[in-house]
Amino acid sequence: MPLKFELCPGRMIGGSNPCFIIAEIGQNHQGDIEIAKKMIKMAKDCGADCAKFQKSELEHKFNKRALERLYTSKNSWGRTYGDHKRHLEFSHEQYRELQKYAEEVGIFFTASGMDEMAVEFLDEINVPFFKVGSGDTNNFPYLKTTAEKGRPMIVSSGMQSMETMRRVYQTVKEHNPNFAILQCTSAYPLEAEDVNLRVLAEYQKEFPDIPIGELTELVRSIRLVERAMGTGIKTMLPCEKPCHDKLGKSVVAKVKISRGTVLTLDMLTVKVAEPMGVAAEDIFQLVGKTVKEDMEEDDSVLPEVVEGYCKKRKC
Repeated sequence: MPLKFELCPGRMIGGSNPCFIIAEIGQNHQGDIEIAKKMIKMAKDCGADCAKFQKSELEHKFNKRALERLYTSKNSWGRTYGDHKRHLEFSHEQYRELQKYAEEVGIFFTASGMDEMAVEFLDEINVPFFKVGSGDTNNFPYLKTTAEKGRPMIVSSGMQSMETMRRVYQTVKEHNPNFAILQCTSAYPLEAEDVNLRVLAEYQKEFPDIPIGELTELVRSIRLVERAMGTGIKTMLPCEKPCHDKLGKSVVAKVKISRGTVLTLDMLTVKVAEPMGVAAEDIFQLVGKTVKEDMEEDDSVLPEVVEGYCKKRKC
């Protein structure tokens, strides 16, 4: 696998190539396409190489109860979390409009596909690369499907352990040689002591044949850098728990499952679920095990309803 590869047409990353700067717009556009366009133009004017959004097909990312839960944040755009997310989500046609605008402005355009159907859409509109958000980094069926598309990938690592990142590396590498891993701590805003820059050195030891995302800005304070170095141990940090509780994915029933059924992979899928069930990375452990209770389609698969399931240490 190359230490450097072409991430976007004409733009190599890794090795001695210039830093590739991604402007994370996400959903900060507040559901307003004109604001989104202004942010794309601002990203271009600031010298960024790529404007990145977040694309979800909500019924594939969340189960019904997760969408129906009350959302009382001061930043909420609706009574429930589903109402909030629907307000922020652009349609396929709006995404095509934004992509065209980015091309006119002269900046690369992509998005994190927040579920497998979103990845299918992004593949359809021919984004230059896929960005895997931290919430899907331990979603191995998703990783395999995305890697098999053959487009370059950038994989974030928030809320993950080094053990999980080794599995991520092997899973993606088997299907796609062109990917990079980013050190990420999923907390917003992020305190300097939780940045954990030493993980970069550990990644470079563990994965010497792929590019590793590095801090590219000059740090103003040496004391700040000292706090930011962290321990070098990759694990989910306490400050990441709110993000994990809100957006971490777990296993849900893809179909109605009767008590006594022996589970197969095609009965299961991975979503942001309420309540949170078996961790996404443990989906393969469930195959061949028997369920002890009836389950409706879209129900969370809870550890206690699966006979013989032994919950792994999360981090």
